Formats: sequence, C-alpha cells, structure tokens
Amino acid sequence: MSIVRANQDEAGVTAQMRSLGSAARAAASVLGCADSAVKSRALKALAECLDAARAELKAANALDMAAASAGGLDTARLDRLGLDDRTIDRMVDGVLQVDKLPDPVGEVTDLRYRPTGIQVGRMRVPLGVIAIIYESRPNVTAEAASLCLKSGNACILRGGSEAIESNRAIAACVGAALDEAGLPRAAVQLVGTTDRAAVGALLKLDEHVDVIVPRGGKELIERISRESRIPVIKHLDGVCHLYIDDAADLEMSLSIAFNSKAEKYAVCNALETLLVAEDMAGQVLPSLGERFAQAGVELRGCPKAQRWLPAAKAATEADWEAEYLGPTLAVRVVGGMDQAIDHINRYGSQHTDAIVTQDYAKARHFLRAVDSASVMVNASTQFADGMEYGLGAEIGISTDKLHARGPVGLTGLTTEKYVVLGNGEIRHR
Repeated sequence: MSIVRANQDEAGVTAQMRSLGSAARAAASVLGCADSAVKSRALKALAECLDAARAELKAANALDMAAASAGGLDTARLDRLGLDDRTIDRMVDGVLQVDKLPDPVGEVTDLRYRPTGIQVGRMRVPLGVIAIIYESRPNVTAEAASLCLKSGNACILRGGSEAIESNRAIAACVGAALDEAGLPRAAVQLVGTTDRAAVGALLKLDEHVDVIVPRGGKELIERISRESRIPVIKHLDGVCHLYIDDAADLEMSLSIAFNSKAEKYAVCNALETLLVAEDMAGQVLPSLGERFAQAGVELRGCPKAQRWLPAAKAATEADWEAEYLGPTLAVRVVGGMDQAIDHINRYGSQHTDAIVTQDYAKARHFLRAVDSASVMVNASTQFADGMEYGLGAEIGISTDKLHARGPVGLTGLTTEKYVVLGNGEIRHR
C-alpha cells in the first residue's frame, strides 16, 4: 500500500493525485484478474497483521484522539474516531468475514442458448478504481481495503485529517498484506496529505477513477456530490424512524425502541424519530420516558406525546427532519400506520425505517409502502450494517436507487458485462 505524502503546493498535490490515479488504474488491471486464492492470502495476512499490531494501532490512535480533543472535535466525531480492542476485533472479524464470502468476480449467470446457436450470459466484474473519501472512522481504512481487494477493485483512500496517524498505522498492515500476496501496492493507496486540495483533485480524476464513495458528514457528502465529475455512491442523512403499531407487543416495543436509539448514538442507523400509534401511547411512552431519562436522552415531543412525556421539550418542524447523532430523540403520536408511513416518506432520508407489530398484513404493507434502503419489521434500526447483513463489512450505505442501495458490500462493488460463447456462428440479417 503506497502513501502519498503532503505537498503544500496545490499544483503539486494535483500532480500527485494524477500519478496516484494512473498507478491505481494499472493496479486494477492486475487485481481484476487475480485468483481468489491470491486475494484470500492477502486478506488473511491483513487480519493477522491487524491483530498483531494492536499496540501500534492504539498508540497511533491515541495521538489522533489527543489532537482531536485539543482541537475541539465534537463528541460524535470523537466517538467515531476512537480505536480500542473491541474496534480492532471488529476490523479483524470483518476482514475474515469478507475472506469467507464467495468471490463474485468472474461469476457467469443467465447463460442460455439463442436460436442462432450462440450462448449469451452475464459475467460479474469489478468496477475498476474506487476512491473512498471519509472522516473520523479509521476502521474504514481496513473495511474499504478488504472489500475492494476481494471484489477486484483498486482503491484510493482519503481519510480525514483527524485520523491521519491511525490510518497510516492501518495502511502499514495493508501494505504488508499486499506484499505477502504478491499484489501491487498501488492496489490500495492512502492519500497521506491532509490538504483539502487533494479532495478536489480526486473528484476530477474521471479518466482514472470509476466511482467515488464519500463517508462522513452531510457537508462533505454535499460537496462531493456537487463537485464530482465521477459517479457517487452516497447517503446524505440517516433520519431513521421506528413506528410502534397498535398491534405491537409491549415489551418488544420498549426493547427495540431503546436499542435503536441508545445502543450507539453517533451512527447513521441510530433512531432519530419515534412514532407511536395513539392507542399504544399510554402503554409505551411512560416506560420509555423513564428509560431514556436514565440514559440521558433528551426527548422532543408533539403535544400528544408530551401528555405522556412531561419532561419532553416541544418538538418543532425542524426536529422531524433532524439527524441528531447524539442523545436526542423526537417523538410523535400518530393516528395509525398510514399516518406513520406518510410521516416517514415526508421527513425521512430513505435510510432505515422500522415497524413493531404483530399484525402480518400491516408488516407486509409497511415493507412495501416505506421507500427506504432498509425497511425492518420487529428489529432494531441499528442492524442496518454490512456486517450484520452478512456482507462482512461495508464500503458505505447508499440511499440512491442506482447502482447500489443499502449497505454496499462485494456485489455493490461489481457490475456486469455480457459474454457470448459461440462455435463459429455468423449473423445473417
């Protein structure tokens, strides 16, 4: 894995990015044809290196955490920046899960004979070169590298300045794994400069880069979507909803609602708005109010919700659209499922939305009517995650409807081409 070092001259940074893109394109040609066994060797070596380098990874992360804290980084981003043994365990497990997944590259499907005698099918192939621009979370470096390696894509990784030391430490493990497998180091490249000009230069490398994947705050993603010459796989917000239906089990409702919000606040799949059927409000909200109060969660409710949640502040229109990424939750009492669906489709971000109900027909209708990347029945919204979906890891979550939607794993990092098998057939018009 190569690391592009800082250069204060903007023209120099642009030249560096072009050189990096050219090297990535060449590496993609090699990686796209690599055998599954070679890619597996690289992934196993990466997992072993990450596990063995715990002390180095945590020491590097401590430097980032100290600098970020001194610089006034907000609590949510500090939480995402942290790298401890549990996070390292998840990185290692994620890499190994990716290794165990079937290799999608080269798979031929729908192969069929045509009346002319030719066979026509579709082969799954890598996208080529993927640039991932992300903030805070250093574990993205390992996740992105493993997914791109397995799917045969070269990748360019540009992490946030707040995680530079952590990313460099993880990048060292990736480089060692590529060497172990005999793959080119340019297959995974970390941009070592924190100069913002590097992002602008990456967004213009349409001759070298096939897809941009931004992972970070709304401001970053909006900028990339606005400026990029390259297709972008993205989501802007994670305004996730949970609707507790009048046919819901009470204890299940309490458990799912609390976990959806409080398991982890600073994640895009955390619950931001709770919707409760009017007939359930008196049973659900007092108990939830106590649990959230003990957890330090601030509630903002509609007038009907405030009847059962006297400590809740009055919700405003802005609260229904808010992604708090912290211990704040908007609560609204609705007349029933249709009103809940209308609210979700109006205010939601098409990320993850869930219903708690024991009514099968209502569950089916909710699944069809809610227009989101992940729609759930009787489960916490915090399950909207590549590892939980069996993808091993994810490159990001997409709320777009083209090319990939939801957690983007191996299949989302590939495309298809038609293949034709013949035996001397020629066409007669």
